[in-house]
Amino acid sequence: MKKTFVSLLVVASLALAAIASAPRKQDIVDTAVGAGDFQTLVAAVKAAGLVEALKSKGPFTVFAPSDEAFAKLEKAKPGILADLLKPENKSKLQTILKYHVIPSEVRAASAVKLKNGTMVETLAGRKVKVGNKHGVTIDNAKVIKTDILCTNGVIHVIDTVLIPK
Repeated sequence: MKKTFVSLLVVASLALAAIASAPRKQDIVDTAVGAGDFQTLVAAVKAAGLVEALKSKGPFTVFAPSDEAFAKLEKAKPGILADLLKPENKSKLQTILKYHVIPSEVRAASAVKLKNGTMVETLAGRKVKVGNKHGVTIDNAKVIKTDILCTNGVIHVIDTVLIPK
Protein backbone atom coordinates (compact mmCIF):
# COMPACT_ATOMS: atom_id res chain seq x y z
CA MET A 1 0.00 0.00 0.00
CA LYS A 2 2.81 2.40 0.91
CA LYS A 3 4.63 1.59 -2.38
CA THR A 4 1.46 2.30 -4.34
CA PHE A 5 1.01 5.66 -2.63
CA VAL A 6 4.65 6.63 -3.29
CA SER A 7 4.30 5.53 -6.92
CA LEU A 8 1.17 7.66 -7.31
CA LEU A 9 2.99 10.66 -5.82
CA VAL A 10 5.87 10.20 -8.25
CA VAL A 11 3.52 9.90 -11.23
CA ALA A 12 1.53 12.95 -10.08
CA SER A 13 4.72 14.97 -9.61
CA LEU A 14 5.95 14.05 -13.09
CA ALA A 15 2.59 14.94 -14.61
CA LEU A 16 2.54 18.33 -12.88
CA ALA A 17 6.11 19.02 -14.00
CA ALA A 18 5.16 18.19 -17.60
CA ILE A 19 2.14 20.48 -17.46
CA ALA A 20 4.16 23.33 -15.94
CA SER A 21 6.87 23.06 -18.59
CA ALA A 22 4.47 22.75 -21.55
CA PRO A 23 4.34 25.85 -23.72
CA ARG A 24 1.24 27.95 -23.14
CA LYS A 25 -1.00 28.73 -26.07
CA GLN A 26 -1.00 32.36 -27.08
CA ASP A 27 -3.39 34.55 -28.98
CA ILE A 28 -3.08 35.00 -32.75
CA VAL A 29 -0.84 38.09 -32.58
CA ASP A 30 1.58 36.66 -30.01
CA THR A 31 1.72 33.36 -31.88
CA ALA A 32 2.58 35.18 -35.13
CA VAL A 33 5.24 37.27 -33.37
CA GLY A 34 6.78 34.18 -31.76
CA ALA A 35 6.83 32.16 -34.98
CA GLY A 36 9.33 34.50 -36.64
CA ASP A 37 7.97 33.82 -40.16
CA PHE A 38 5.42 36.63 -40.07
CA GLN A 39 7.49 39.78 -39.44
CA THR A 40 5.94 41.65 -42.38
CA LEU A 41 2.42 40.59 -41.42
CA VAL A 42 2.97 41.67 -37.81
CA ALA A 43 4.33 45.05 -38.97
CA ALA A 44 1.27 45.48 -41.20
CA VAL A 45 -1.14 44.54 -38.40
CA LYS A 46 0.54 47.13 -36.15
CA ALA A 47 0.48 49.82 -38.87
CA ALA A 48 -3.22 49.11 -39.50
CA GLY A 49 -4.07 49.38 -35.81
CA LEU A 50 -5.50 45.85 -35.71
CA VAL A 51 -3.39 44.36 -32.90
CA GLU A 52 -6.08 44.67 -30.22
CA ALA A 53 -8.76 43.32 -32.55
CA LEU A 54 -6.70 40.19 -33.26
CA LYS A 55 -5.91 39.78 -29.57
CA SER A 56 -9.61 39.85 -28.68
CA LYS A 57 -11.69 36.81 -27.78
CA GLY A 58 -12.52 35.72 -31.33
CA PRO A 59 -12.69 33.05 -32.52
CA PHE A 60 -10.90 33.88 -35.75
CA THR A 61 -9.36 31.99 -38.63
CA VAL A 62 -6.38 33.89 -40.01
CA PHE A 63 -4.90 33.06 -43.40
CA ALA A 64 -1.43 34.37 -42.61
CA PRO A 65 0.86 35.22 -45.51
CA SER A 66 4.43 34.25 -44.70
CA ASP A 67 7.28 36.71 -45.14
CA GLU A 68 8.00 34.86 -48.41
CA ALA A 69 4.47 35.65 -49.58
CA PHE A 70 5.01 39.34 -48.90
CA ALA A 71 8.36 39.19 -50.73
CA LYS A 72 6.56 37.64 -53.71
CA LEU A 73 4.03 40.49 -53.68
CA GLU A 74 6.81 43.09 -53.45
CA LYS A 75 8.64 41.47 -56.36
CA ALA A 76 5.48 41.57 -58.49
CA LYS A 77 4.58 45.13 -57.46
CA PRO A 78 7.74 46.96 -56.29
CA GLY A 79 7.05 49.53 -53.57
CA ILE A 80 3.59 48.23 -52.67
CA LEU A 81 4.51 47.32 -49.09
CA ALA A 82 6.06 50.69 -48.27
CA ASP A 83 3.03 52.35 -49.85
CA LEU A 84 0.53 50.28 -47.84
CA LEU A 85 2.36 50.99 -44.58
CA LYS A 86 1.99 54.76 -45.01
CA PRO A 87 -0.47 56.32 -42.51
CA GLU A 88 -2.61 57.73 -45.33
CA ASN A 89 -3.24 54.16 -46.59
CA LYS A 90 -4.31 52.76 -43.21
CA SER A 91 -7.89 52.11 -44.36
CA LYS A 92 -6.73 50.23 -47.47
CA LEU A 93 -4.28 48.18 -45.37
CA GLN A 94 -7.03 47.35 -42.86
CA THR A 95 -9.27 46.09 -45.67
CA ILE A 96 -6.49 43.89 -47.08
CA LEU A 97 -5.65 42.45 -43.66
CA LYS A 98 -9.30 41.87 -42.72
CA TYR A 99 -9.68 40.01 -46.02
CA HIS A 100 -7.33 37.40 -44.49
CA VAL A 101 -9.60 36.81 -41.47
CA ILE A 102 -12.79 34.80 -41.04
CA PRO A 103 -14.85 35.58 -37.91
CA SER A 104 -15.03 31.94 -36.79
CA GLU A 105 -12.63 29.07 -36.24
CA VAL A 106 -12.24 26.79 -39.25
CA ARG A 107 -9.74 23.97 -38.95
CA ALA A 108 -8.24 22.13 -41.91
CA ALA A 109 -10.39 19.02 -41.38
CA SER A 110 -13.51 21.15 -41.85
CA ALA A 111 -12.13 23.07 -44.84
CA VAL A 112 -11.44 19.92 -46.85
CA LYS A 113 -15.07 18.86 -46.36
CA LEU A 114 -16.43 22.08 -47.89
CA LYS A 115 -17.77 21.99 -51.41
CA ASN A 116 -15.00 23.12 -53.77
CA GLY A 117 -15.55 26.79 -54.58
CA THR A 118 -17.44 27.63 -51.39
CA MET A 119 -17.48 31.36 -50.72
CA VAL A 120 -16.76 32.43 -47.14
CA GLU A 121 -17.25 35.95 -45.76
CA THR A 122 -14.24 37.70 -44.23
CA LEU A 123 -13.97 40.49 -41.68
CA ALA A 124 -13.54 42.85 -44.64
CA GLY A 125 -17.15 42.12 -45.60
CA ARG A 126 -15.99 40.45 -48.79
CA LYS A 127 -15.92 36.77 -49.64
CA VAL A 128 -12.98 34.49 -50.38
CA LYS A 129 -13.25 31.31 -52.41
CA VAL A 130 -12.18 28.09 -50.70
CA GLY A 131 -10.82 25.44 -53.03
CA ASN A 132 -9.99 21.91 -51.99
CA LYS A 133 -9.38 19.89 -55.15
CA HIS A 134 -5.58 19.77 -54.94
CA GLY A 135 -4.92 20.83 -51.37
CA VAL A 136 -6.69 23.78 -49.81
CA THR A 137 -6.59 27.19 -51.47
CA ILE A 138 -8.02 30.54 -50.48
CA ASP A 139 -8.65 32.58 -53.64
CA ASN A 140 -5.29 32.19 -55.43
CA ALA A 141 -3.23 31.32 -52.33
CA LYS A 142 -2.17 27.81 -51.34
CA VAL A 143 -2.47 26.85 -47.69
CA ILE A 144 1.01 25.58 -46.87
CA LYS A 145 0.64 24.94 -43.12
CA THR A 146 -2.55 24.35 -41.20
CA ASP A 147 -4.03 24.42 -37.75
CA ILE A 148 -1.67 26.58 -35.71
CA LEU A 149 -3.95 26.70 -32.70
CA CYS A 150 -4.21 29.89 -30.66
CA THR A 151 -6.28 30.89 -27.65
CA ASN A 152 -8.61 32.92 -29.85
CA GLY A 153 -8.66 30.92 -33.06
CA VAL A 154 -6.44 29.27 -35.63
CA ILE A 155 -3.79 30.33 -38.14
CA HIS A 156 -3.30 28.75 -41.55
CA VAL A 157 -0.16 29.83 -43.41
CA ILE A 158 -0.61 30.84 -47.05
CA ASP A 159 1.94 31.39 -49.83
CA THR A 160 0.36 34.51 -51.37
CA VAL A 161 -0.97 37.80 -50.00
CA LEU A 162 -4.69 38.06 -50.72
CA ILE A 163 -5.73 41.31 -52.36
CA PRO A 164 -9.50 41.89 -52.51
CA LYS A 165 -10.95 42.96 -55.84
